[in-house]
Amino acid sequence: MSFIWPFMLALLLLIPLLVIVYILLQRRRQKYALRYASLSLVKEAMGRGPGWRRHVPAVLFMFALTAMLIALARPQAETLVPAAEGTIILTIDVSGSMIATDLQPNRLEAAKAAARAFVEKQPDTVQVAIVSFSDNAFVVQPPTDDKGALISAINRLNWQRGTAIGRGLIASLDAIAEKTGHGEEINLQDLQNGGADPTTPQPTPMPQGQYQNAIVVLLTDGENNQWPEPIDIAQIAADRGIRVYTVGIGSEEGAVVRIQGRAIRTRLDEQTLRAISEITGGEYYNAQTEADLVKIYENLSTNLVLKTEKTEITAYVTGIAVLLSLLAGFLSLMWFNRLP
Repeated sequence: MSFIWPFMLALLLLIPLLVIVYILLQRRRQKYALRYASLSLVKEAMGRGPGWRRHVPAVLFMFALTAMLIALARPQAETLVPAAEGTIILTIDVSGSMIATDLQPNRLEAAKAAARAFVEKQPDTVQVAIVSFSDNAFVVQPPTDDKGALISAINRLNWQRGTAIGRGLIASLDAIAEKTGHGEEINLQDLQNGGADPTTPQPTPMPQGQYQNAIVVLLTDGENNQWPEPIDIAQIAADRGIRVYTVGIGSEEGAVVRIQGRAIRTRLDEQTLRAISEITGGEYYNAQTEADLVKIYENLSTNLVLKTEKTEITAYVTGIAVLLSLLAGFLSLMWFNRLP
């Protein structure tokens, strides 16, 4: 939390002074009670006094006054708000299983149609990139706001062999790093050797719950069958503050696809896709029909792109002060003005 007028916080020094005054008044009250001991007869006649409850309204008032003084300093809090700007990477599986016809005319063409509609709806302040992956991954179109270039890149997508989800994520993270300057290109040789060179300084992972102004939308219909493991790359994305929204086409039972005369069964690994989204702070969606896929892409709007802004919260702090003041007054009236 920060403050627009931090110098006003000096007024908080009044709070301990008021506490001291309150304590001195309580001691003075006790002295009078001892001086006039015969008043105990009057107390017995009136019944039991409020006891510890007499301090509660005073404590609540002190808290209310503290909140009021903090409000004078105009506090600010950093919050994540939807932004009509940022970078979105559409990472599309183009493996052979995407020619299955359970989505018409086939999964790949349905995915391309949904991606084109998604691109058309983006404002000019949003940069979109297209990444395709099969047994390898390529940035088909770097981040741009040129809708014509993006749609042309989507139209060029054709099916290939293999499903390397991890490499698709690596290509997506590299595209974001090149565009935003956050993070470095991921070295496959380092990954194969068990990680980066320990003598090389590594960037500090972003705190949990904080994200870059960029996301990845990963669409696939199969199981990963290539190195590296998608979960390992998902952790790198999480460390960089990149959320990955996963879209799975099909079901765990899978579908039979004929490729060059061979019948191949492809299955959707929902467990892995859910894990990727959970690790990175995204969400998982399942599309079993063309309508499902279109609806998912419609929901993946620019609200997915967030940015951190400082928002003044003076009104909220003032509201807390008012509520505490009202509560203190209510308890005071209820406890100290009752009829015998």
